[in-house]
Amino acid sequence: MDRTTRPVCVALLVCVAVLPAVAAQTPEATGLAIAREADRRHSGYGDLTARLTMILRNRQGQTSERQMRVRTLEVEGDGTRSLCIFDSPMDVKGTILLTHSRKSAEDGQWLFLPALKRVKRIAAQNKSGSFMGSEFSYEDIAVEALEKYSYKWLRDESHDGHDCFVIERTPIAGSHSGYTRQVVWIDKAEYRMVKVDYYDRKRSLSKTLTFKSWTRHRDRFWRAGQMDMVNHQTGKSSRLIWSGFEFGTGLTEADFNRNVLTRIR
Repeated sequence: MDRTTRPVCVALLVCVAVLPAVAAQTPEATGLAIAREADRRHSGYGDLTARLTMILRNRQGQTSERQMRVRTLEVEGDGTRSLCIFDSPMDVKGTILLTHSRKSAEDGQWLFLPALKRVKRIAAQNKSGSFMGSEFSYEDIAVEALEKYSYKWLRDESHDGHDCFVIERTPIAGSHSGYTRQVVWIDKAEYRMVKVDYYDRKRSLSKTLTFKSWTRHRDRFWRAGQMDMVNHQTGKSSRLIWSGFEFGTGLTEADFNRNVLTRIR
C-alpha cells in the first residue's frame, strides 16, 4: 500500500467503525442526549436574582402590566427553589409564589396572599391553572427537571435563524401535568431552548412559547430577555421581560422556606 492510498483506507475504516454506532442511536436516546446536554449547560449557576415585567394581552389587544422580583436557587441533587414576588400593581402587590422543583418527587408550590395573610398550597392537580391571570400556568413557572420527562428526537430544522434540534418531551406518568406532550426547539450552537409547543390533555396544540433577546452571563450562562406565551385557543398572550440578572448573591435554602413567606418584603 502506497502513501497516497493509506489515508483513504484509514478514513474508510473509521467510517465503517462509526456506522453501527450511529444506526444504533434511537430517536429516544438521541432526544435524551440532547436534553441532557441542554440541562448541563443551563445548570451550575448556584443562585440568581432578576427583575421581571409581565405584560398581559387579551383577545382585543388590551394590555396590563405587572412587576416582579425573581429569586432562584439550585439545590444539589434536588432540583431548584424559586420565588416570584409581585411589586405592582397594588391589587397584587405582596403576592408571592414559592416553588420547589424536585427531580424525583412531586413539585411543591405555595402562594402567599397578602389580603388574606395566609399561605395557600397549589394542589398538584391544579398546577395547570393560570398563574395570576397570565397564559403561563403554575406548571410553566416551575423549572422543568430533566427527570420528569421522557424524550424523543423528531428532526432538525431552522427556527428564527437558529439551526435547531427538534425534540419531543412527554411528562412521565403520575406527574399531574396539564400537557400530553411538548415539542421543543433547541439551538445546536448553545443548546438554548428557543421555542416550545404545548399540547393539552385533548392532544390539541394549546400554547406556544418563544424565547428572544439572549444575553450571556459569566461567559457561560445564557438567559433570554424576552419570553412570549401565545394561547392559540383563547387568543390571549403574555410576555415576560427579564432584566437585572445577578448571579451568586448568597441565597440559601432558608430563603425558600414557606414559613418565611409572610416576612418577605
